[in-house]
Amino acid sequence: MTKKKIIVTIPAYNEAKTLGPILKGIHKVMGEAGYDYDILVVDDGSNDGTSEIARKEKAIVVKHPYNYGLAETFRTELKKCLDLKADIIVHIDADGQYLPRYIPLLIQGVESGYDLVLGSRFAGKIESMPLIKKIGNIAFSKVISQIIRYKVTDCQTGFRAFTKEVAEKIPIASDHTYTQEQIIRAVKQKFKLKEVPVFFAKRRGKSRLISNPLEYAIKAWINILRTYRDYQPFKFFGGFGILSMTLGFMIGLWFVYLHFTTGITGHIGLLVLMMLLILTGIQILFFGFLADMNKK
Repeated sequence: MTKKKIIVTIPAYNEAKTLGPILKGIHKVMGEAGYDYDILVVDDGSNDGTSEIARKEKAIVVKHPYNYGLAETFRTELKKCLDLKADIIVHIDADGQYLPRYIPLLIQGVESGYDLVLGSRFAGKIESMPLIKKIGNIAFSKVISQIIRYKVTDCQTGFRAFTKEVAEKIPIASDHTYTQEQIIRAVKQKFKLKEVPVFFAKRRGKSRLISNPLEYAIKAWINILRTYRDYQPFKFFGGFGILSMTLGFMIGLWFVYLHFTTGITGHIGLLVLMMLLILTGIQILFFGFLADMNKK
């Protein structure tokens, strides 16, 4: 039986301090398991020698001229992995928080018939994670679980393995939530999804992702709303529409009360507000219907 070609792919941006040990760990684990593999490092515009370290550890390197962000880096990874004729793609981060020794566990999940295997931190063990990030991850996973109607405990994990068919058939359009987008599109296209528990280590050094907790929280909730907007548009717009109409009808009930008690005199501004709220709510609901017809 011909061995499947495995590409372990790593996005890296100024990770010179942590990348070397990760690459050594991958070589050790993959070599001991006897896999036919290559390591691909996509350097997203680093200026600290990340590419040089990757080449020293015998990794294939693709370097962006500028820092484009994780979503664009992930798209580069997928294209290059397909060019390298990968059968299975393993995505792992460069900061050392995911441990290479769990890679065979993810690969085994794919080999057993699953198309997308997620390394779940919340099903496994988390050594350290800031509370605000933990809350954001849990909230995101609940949203994604509702959208796909399948419970996912860690939709934002950067540790995952998937088949070449998933890479070929699921284009990543988002610039913000590629981890969630791949899960949603995979389930909608009837690919088989599985989570396996993994260990998540404490980051050594300052995290660029949550250097500002307030900024992280705002971005997280914006992305949650954006996800609802794109994949559950009627729920998203319907909620705003019903809220607007409800406020309008409440004002209307107050006018009814005045009519049967003291009588309606004046209140022209409030009457106009009532009509605007009701009409706006109807328009938003109608827009929600149209968006639902053309949802992703």
